[in-house]
Amino acid sequence: IVASLLLLLFSTPIMVFTAIAIKLESRGPIFYLQERVGLNGTVFKLMKFRSMRTDAEKDGVPRWAAVNDSRITRVGAFIRHTRIDEIPQIFNVLRGEMSFIGPRPERPYFVEELRKSIPYYFERHRVKPGISGWAQLNYPYGASVEDAKEKFQYDLYYIKNYSLFLDMIVLVQTTRVVLWPD
Repeated sequence: IVASLLLLLFSTPIMVFTAIAIKLESRGPIFYLQERVGLNGTVFKLMKFRSMRTDAEKDGVPRWAAVNDSRITRVGAFIRHTRIDEIPQIFNVLRGEMSFIGPRPERPYFVEELRKSIPYYFERHRVKPGISGWAQLNYPYGASVEDAKEKFQYDLYYIKNYSLFLDMIVLVQTTRVVLWPD
């Protein structure tokens, strides 16, 4: 809680600037709330800065986000690249729905689809989901069932080897990725 509050305090100027940029570029909400599956299958609303057009899924069909996705706004491309879009998830951590480190929470639609094709997929819900995780650091951006299968192997490794030491490694590597992206 203390770390979340400090990070929130530190990031407030960035959040204000980002909110203004989003509003100046396009109509619609600043934040994007989306249902995700968390610890023990509990569904919660994940909070992010909106990085896509408001009509990104106007047909109601969930889609994987992709690299160079045409639904992403110009501001959205920047905040995704710099990971600024993830900052509001600190509120999810404060509410106890997420942790800083853990498997990334997925949308209920995709969880159901992935459970059908990936044995033991629900095992990843034995720990709280995280803003960053072992799979995000070790596997590139995924946008398919095949990518989800690969990332799942890293999630299983994290769950099996869960420790403060591993969390610290993920935290240090995440900081490196955010401050010095490739």
